[in-house]
Amino acid sequence: MSSAQMDQAVLVLNAGSSSLKFNLYQGTAELLKGQVEGIGSTAMRLKTQRPSDGTRLDATLEAPAGAASATGHEAALAAVLGLIREAFEGLRISAAGHRVVHGGIGFEAPAVIDDSVMAELERLVPLAPLHQPHNLAGIRAAQKAFPDALQVACFDTAFHRNHPWVNDAFALPLPLYDEGVRRYGFHGLSYEYITQHLAETGAATGRLIVAHLGNGASMCAIQDGRSIGSTMGFTALDGLPMGTRCGQLDPGVLLYLMQEKGMTAEAISDLLYKQSGLSQDMRELEAAGTEAARKAIDYFTFRVRREMGAMAAILDGVDTIVFTGGIGEHAVNVRQAVCAPLGWLGANLDENANRSSARIISTPASRVTLMVVPTNEEEMIRRHTVKALGG
Repeated sequence: MSSAQMDQAVLVLNAGSSSLKFNLYQGTAELLKGQVEGIGSTAMRLKTQRPSDGTRLDATLEAPAGAASATGHEAALAAVLGLIREAFEGLRISAAGHRVVHGGIGFEAPAVIDDSVMAELERLVPLAPLHQPHNLAGIRAAQKAFPDALQVACFDTAFHRNHPWVNDAFALPLPLYDEGVRRYGFHGLSYEYITQHLAETGAATGRLIVAHLGNGASMCAIQDGRSIGSTMGFTALDGLPMGTRCGQLDPGVLLYLMQEKGMTAEAISDLLYKQSGLSQDMRELEAAGTEAARKAIDYFTFRVRREMGAMAAILDGVDTIVFTGGIGEHAVNVRQAVCAPLGWLGANLDENANRSSARIISTPASRVTLMVVPTNEEEMIRRHTVKALGG
């Protein structure tokens, strides 16, 4: 690597409503990672870690002078960049890769961001109202902070854009489909990373189901490295119950809430996105030991098993099942509850391997390989951004 290349870096940004996660890379080496929490409050907190030696830095941030928003994404990114300049003198950020939840019909691959791309992403805000506005706020902050750097949008929907038509459509009038009312699927960066990682490590996956289980949760049916089915649909509300989202719901419930309860669209949106689902972190539910907590866990694991059957039907069978995400990687009891009854599918859980969160948690006799594989959406964004740079 030349000296000119040595001082260049790629910054990966994942902007949420109250947080800004970041990862700084030079080549394939991760120099720094962390997040700013409390965006929008008067007490933002910066948490960082150097992966090379585990060194951590936590700090309460003061808004930088001249920031357009003293507590917004611009101020958060300014604090991150100040830390980077102090810790890595002379390092130049050549490109920023951004996680963007919704890419709509048009974006089947990452895109270099220009005015026309930003206008289209703005148009998609109603399809991901909890995520898209904050993703775009992160992009604008980065454009202002380093205007000469390449900005790349990496989409959670892109991995799913070549679904078979029957897995993409609703039984609604076709003009609505043509307008974009269709099943998009999400968590695509996670599924893409898992798929590439398994290929790179020589894992024979065949017909693959990946369960991305976390505060946001979905499952994906993958064949020959291509998504052919997802539990999520038009928005990130569909499919499995999540931390605060309801998952699959009879649309008649929405009609009832409007017609009989007099609820507005805004009130229903708040109910479905913020007041539903598990309502607690899975770790808190497992520790609570209450009947309500048990019911929430039972419902979650039941829905995962139910969707497992649906994904297997899409694939005409299954050879490998991968658990990933915060719950999928760490919640031993959840995996136990999901996998123990899957003998009918040809999956036999090795309980000892599961308790130790081994890479393979199925028995040698199991026809279906059960795996636990950590995901890395940030690394996937880095790869796409480097490719856009031509590296």
